[in-house]
Amino acid sequence: LTAAADYFVIVSGTSDAHVRGMAEHLMEALAPHGVVPHHVEGLTQGRWVLLDYVDFVVHVFHPELREFYQLERLWGDAPVLAAGAPDSGSKG
Repeated sequence: LTAAADYFVIVSGTSDAHVRGMAEHLMEALAPHGVVPHHVEGLTQGRWVLLDYVDFVVHVFHPELREFYQLERLWGDAPVLAAGAPDSGSKG
């Protein structure tokens, strides 16, 4: 997708607490598998949390910020994978 990451995951929560909770749950779910973020931003505020796992980056947004920044526009030409969809371009 970019030189920075192979995948971007963009999701919305319904409130600051929901955004924080989703980000924290993701980190807790991946940690036992040895997958930890290289960098985390915005967790305390809960408006826009960025979890940089190097190969993939997760953006968890409060709805108003997702609408304002419209990150999906930046990668409009990139393939979109639905949750649970097989990766047709897998490296394996």
